Amino acid sequence: MLIKKYLCYFTDLLYNSNTQFNIYFMKKYIAFLCLFFFTIIAFGQQEAQFSHNMFNNMAINPGYAGSKDAICATLLAHQQWVGFKDADGNKVAPQTYLVSVDGAMSAIHGGLGLTVIQDQLGFQNNNSVKLAYAYRKTLSEGTLGIGAQVEFLSKKIDFSKFKPIETDDQLLMSTTSENNMAIDFGLGAFYNVPNKFYVGLSGLQLAKSQIAFSTKLAKITNARHFYLSGGYYYTLPSNPSFELAPSILIKTDFASTQFDINALLKYNNKFWGGVSYRTIDAIVILLGMNWKNFHFGYSYDLTTSALGAKGRSSGSHEIMVGYCFKIIREFKPESYKNPRFL
Repeated sequence: MLIKKYLCYFTDLLYNSNTQFNIYFMKKYIAFLCLFFFTIIAFGQQEAQFSHNMFNNMAINPGYAGSKDAICATLLAHQQWVGFKDADGNKVAPQTYLVSVDGAMSAIHGGLGLTVIQDQLGFQNNNSVKLAYAYRKTLSEGTLGIGAQVEFLSKKIDFSKFKPIETDDQLLMSTTSENNMAIDFGLGAFYNVPNKFYVGLSGLQLAKSQIAFSTKLAKITNARHFYLSGGYYYTLPSNPSFELAPSILIKTDFASTQFDINALLKYNNKFWGGVSYRTIDAIVILLGMNWKNFHFGYSYDLTTSALGAKGRSSGSHEIMVGYCFKIIREFKPESYKNPRFL
């Protein structure tokens, strides 16, 4: 994101300052810049980021719920910018964990979904619970899901971690850790033709709810996020054992836009490998396998921004575990005696 570019610019300016003027300038305004960019980071990274985005549609689109006509669960653990530390040596690299469950329910003509996310960004901790419902209807060769979700979001900031240059700085004198909650909403549509293609469009945090803290040091407004996703499955005619699965994810809050361009190659629907390019951030290598009803994945992000170029990050790691099963009811045939044939 462009925000990271600006952050790295000011960091380089601080590290490479050799004149007394530059040192004085940076010391004078470093507290203001840190608070300003901290707020910008919280704004720009409110929605968690995952490299296995092609397996994570439930988290970004409520219309996806029940699209596999089964009960599916996904676990993701993302360690971003491993090795990144602040000036005091504290580990401030983002760490994100996600669990999502969704399932189809014919009784309600659709599907239900649940997503739980824990996201740590520096001295801020975000916890989110999303409950989704999607109405599903057969349309041509596939199924269209129209969904809505409610999100319960909790944010916690440890203000004691900030170190003001001037001891009487009214903005950063708090030594407390504070948290507050908000409720927001999302909408989405997801169209899926099994084993052929899918396309989805969604908007999250549409209410733009606010989270304020009693110290009045920060007021965070949820930014509206919009997602456009799509994928295609192509079996190689010369070798049906291989399937090519390109996909794309476009995400924007209209302040910045990011593209995830992905390509997976699957073998016998058991093993896969691929690459992904995330604009202004990383090149991703993905590996995975299917075993019975489970699927496992690992990804490594090679940071392409200034964080990687300056050696401040050794990249990002992500692990995925998924499980799907269908509930099949067994019906026993019932026999009746006909009085005409005793």
